[in-house]
Amino acid sequence: MRTVRVPLGNRSYDIRIGSGLLSRLGAECARLKLGTRCAIITDTNVGRHYAKAAFNSLARSGFEPALIIVPAGETAKSLKSVQDCYNRLALHRLERKSFVLALGGGVVGDLSGFVAATYLRGIAFIQVPTTLLSQVDSSVGGKVGVNLKAGKNLVGAFYQPRLVLCDLDTLRTLPDRDYRSGLAEVIKYGIIYDRPFFCRLERDLPRLLRRDRATLTAVIARCCEIKAAVVGRDETENGQRAILNFGHTIGHALEAISSYGSFLHGEAISIGQIAAAALSRQLSGMSVRDFERITELFRRAGLPGGVKLTAVQRKKLFSAMQLDKKVTAGEIKFVLARRIGKVDWGQRVPPETIARVLADHAPAKRIFQF
Repeated sequence: MRTVRVPLGNRSYDIRIGSGLLSRLGAECARLKLGTRCAIITDTNVGRHYAKAAFNSLARSGFEPALIIVPAGETAKSLKSVQDCYNRLALHRLERKSFVLALGGGVVGDLSGFVAATYLRGIAFIQVPTTLLSQVDSSVGGKVGVNLKAGKNLVGAFYQPRLVLCDLDTLRTLPDRDYRSGLAEVIKYGIIYDRPFFCRLERDLPRLLRRDRATLTAVIARCCEIKAAVVGRDETENGQRAILNFGHTIGHALEAISSYGSFLHGEAISIGQIAAAALSRQLSGMSVRDFERITELFRRAGLPGGVKLTAVQRKKLFSAMQLDKKVTAGEIKFVLARRIGKVDWGQRVPPETIARVLADHAPAKRIFQF
């Protein structure tokens, strides 16, 4: 088992990475000296595989868990789902010392964290991420929230978990498309922070695609180390933490205009990252070689490099980008890379340049219909 510490003073916490950790869930929670009553929030897909194991582990350690199951998919990240969860927590009589446990991917983690942050003005929160994407990204760092029709994550909070438990065994039931989606966030860490890590991904991608246990452990741990370092220096995104949004301005907008139904998150930010790399090539001095290496690694991971948009879709995309949380005084700000491993945030990019880059990297046929 590997442990990564997120350094946030009295709100610091551990990320544990390994196999067989779900059976130890109750014992790990008991160490935190939390209240007896708790709620497991999961979705219809994950629940049928792992809810019983999580429930039983908590019960064996003396906890009284309630099970809350929400629909699978991005549409569950809604204020309606939040209200439904509040009502269930009240029915189970959760108290200030009680806790919420998120069992699932990024959607469940974001929703559960927001529920925990706001119920009784804040109760403890545990993350048990079951997808590659949530294990390397969304479960770490304390960003929680839900979507509005206008855009992704527009309602939320910074609220840190007390523990993150990454059981690699849960990745065995993850569909291939979802697993590849998680690789988009993995690749991002190499681009924004760690050139040697990017080189390792180029070398070890075949083993990653086979879900080799040793390779996965090392890669997930390194991603968590990078995110922990960034969050430890800038918890509430006043500066450097913005680098974690590389590719996300376009990616989140694509998710929003397709009503969160056409793209998985990693697919959308794969398109966004390649567009950001192309913008970096034009505006930040990225070399042709680095740009080619980035596009090739996404291709080898089986992730999309562009999307063909109609004029109406393109207009909707730019409207959605204007609602991005990183817009300042009406200007869309981007994270751009000088080279692999070195990026700058808060970069202004003219809309016509964005449109040209998206058109240049659009596939011949429209892959996604929305």
